[in-house]
Amino acid sequence: MERLEEQIAHLIRTLDDVSDTVARQDAEIAVLTRRVEMLMRREAERDEGAGGSVAMGSERPPHY
Repeated sequence: MERLEEQIAHLIRTLDDVSDTVARQDAEIAVLTRRVEMLMRREAERDEGAGGSVAMGSERPPHY
């Protein structure tokens, strides 16, 4: 019986550790998702500001 109690205690500790890890990863994913969304908006604004001009392979960029 004592051995089972030890195993249960170990499993509970492992479960708590996994739960903490999942909670931390969830918070990190939320932060990263917000950053990606911000970068996507920023890039979309930059594309709109550029007037949709894209330098093709043989064209010289405007700074030449």
